[in-house]
Amino acid sequence: MSDQSPEKLVPELLSKEGFSAYGDVIELSGKEPVVINSGNCFRYSDLAALDICDSGGAGISLFDATAYTNPLNLTYVERHPLGSQAFLPTSNDPYLVIVADDNNNEAMRPKVFITSGYQGVNYRRNTWHGVLTPIVKQSLFVVVDYIGDGNNLEEFVFSKPYTVDFSSLKPRLPPTDESGK
Repeated sequence: MSDQSPEKLVPELLSKEGFSAYGDVIELSGKEPVVINSGNCFRYSDLAALDICDSGGAGISLFDATAYTNPLNLTYVERHPLGSQAFLPTSNDPYLVIVADDNNNEAMRPKVFITSGYQGVNYRRNTWHGVLTPIVKQSLFVVVDYIGDGNNLEEFVFSKPYTVDFSSLKPRLPPTDESGK
């Protein structure tokens, strides 16, 4: 009889280097803006590489996701064979980003990241990933992904669940201005 107790996973901070095998971290860090609108706006361009198959196009959707509680019971991941999928939070609350390497169309041991609250992600096409996982409160996300014909969703159920423990992580507060407000 095999041990079916969940393996514990602890998130690490999301970084471009740590996430590069799975897609893009969408953030302003290290990007030079172009000043537009008579100097009243900074444009940060080309923050992620969209990869959409020819049978459809890129669409913009809103996802309204319920917050998860600690510990998270991780039983499956999903992937999208017809296009990349970008998530951009509309709040500054951290959320979990879960990914897994592929081995012959099976997801391997997941890797878990936590965002700063100011980061989005763009999963590469066919990247195994967890569902949208806010951990502070219900959150709204802008999603850019494939819209068109064909099955763009594959799911993989793990033979035994994983437990993601984010109890030691403290949500970061938004930066304050110089007055401390």
